[in-house]
Amino acid sequence: MLTSSGNAGIPATIRSWAMPSVFRHTSPGYHELVCAPHRPSCAPHHRMKEQYMHTVEQMLDTYPKDLGGIDRAKLTECIQACFECAQTCTACADACLSEDKVADLTQCIRANLDCADICTTTGSALSRHTGYDANVTRALLEACATACTSCGDSCEQHASMHEHCRICAEACRRCERACRELISSLT
Repeated sequence: MLTSSGNAGIPATIRSWAMPSVFRHTSPGYHELVCAPHRPSCAPHHRMKEQYMHTVEQMLDTYPKDLGGIDRAKLTECIQACFECAQTCTACADACLSEDKVADLTQCIRANLDCADICTTTGSALSRHTGYDANVTRALLEACATACTSCGDSCEQHASMHEHCRICAEACRRCERACRELISSLT
């Protein structure tokens, strides 16, 4: 199935809430190697990522009620990290399924898919503020950080053989860190 935006098999309604796929390569060193100053093709990537962050900030700024003292910068970073990690874990699971020794990657695939679902749920819940319950938010952030730790550990076991696992492990660590930083800022 080809969708309106040209992405095979992924309906636009599903893509609409997920992190744009351009954030796939966010590992340290990637931009130095691929997005060097002489590569004008990287400018749109940077603009889209900045626009996404700006959109998250705008939505938080336009919320008509008080956010209850939540650190907006940490909240914005955590929302972005959750959706980036969800997309990265989904792509990593898919790449694992295409590897020759897929049976060796079963646990990694499971961790990827669990982490992707938990990160998506966390990012979505963090985007809603009406009827906010700090205890639920804290529990969700703890669960997300735990899933990211587990997935990151699983991916690190395969990182030397599979670049997609290395990239995914890094995204998991960023998301785990963002969740823990937001937890520490909650009152």
